[in-house]
Amino acid sequence: MLVDSFGRTIDYIRISVTQRCNFRCVYCMPNIPMNIGSEEEDVPLEGVLSFIKVAINEGVKKIRITGGEPLLRKGIVDFIAQIYQLNPDIDIALTTNAYLLAPLAKPLKEAGLKRINISLDSLKKETIQCISKRNGLEKILQGIEAAKKEGFLIKLNMVPLKNINDDEVLDILEYGMHLCVGVRFIEFMENAHAKNDTKGLKAREILEKIEKKYTFKLLQQDIFGPATLFEITQAQESYIFGIIAPHNDDFCKTCNRIRLSSEGKLIPCLYHENAIDIKEAMLYGDSQEILKSLKLCIENKPEKNDWNENQTSMRAFYKTGG
Repeated sequence: MLVDSFGRTIDYIRISVTQRCNFRCVYCMPNIPMNIGSEEEDVPLEGVLSFIKVAINEGVKKIRITGGEPLLRKGIVDFIAQIYQLNPDIDIALTTNAYLLAPLAKPLKEAGLKRINISLDSLKKETIQCISKRNGLEKILQGIEAAKKEGFLIKLNMVPLKNINDDEVLDILEYGMHLCVGVRFIEFMENAHAKNDTKGLKAREILEKIEKKYTFKLLQQDIFGPATLFEITQAQESYIFGIIAPHNDDFCKTCNRIRLSSEGKLIPCLYHENAIDIKEAMLYGDSQEILKSLKLCIENKPEKNDWNENQTSMRAFYKTGG
């Protein structure tokens, strides 16, 4: 079991398999050329699997595959199948923009994938184009429908941005309600790679938009993630949505996760810049060195992040699966 110096059990690892992405979202990487990097710059998946074996042996129960856009990575379906074969009880999840998801939904389900988080920042074609620089709404919706058909546990993620998509908070919420899938509203995380004038809604502002139409009550922290949950009760039915607010003081109290970047760096906290390079150990399948670095990462995990209204992270979230 991996326990940090603040008594938190670390049993969840987010693994970025590539920094490449087919979107250029304003809150993430708008000024990066579309032809960024190549797959050769990413740690080979067999090396990543060496790390995962050690992590599972140390008590990790959940692994989320991220990017960039993880579905761009060749062999991603077989990779997930190999994780499943290591331990079928591992909760394997994926975060994607869903642009490539529709034809892969069934193979991913058969490989052992259990959960999918899908970025859905708008239901308007022109707004998706504005945010991502990709005319992708139709394929995104097709991907959501395919994932729903295959029976995945789905969450839709929206980053509400001022003067861009902040008028669609209720629309996205009701889309999730209609599909009977969860929605998570994510506060924009200030970072040096975002478009300069990008500003997001804070949790309070998101809730104010929702309460114009719905009444809701606070529930609890999401046991499968960092969201604070709220329940809407209308007539005899209820619906649960969440808000991920890293600016809040209690965001880090229950943090049970670390990250592995596509470059082979272990990251104890998304906001802090410190990281441990384990690429060579993964390339050689050196389980002892991997374990040593994993324990050091846990030891270095800070009590909380430093996010506030006046700070900007220098970290590239597309490399760490932010």
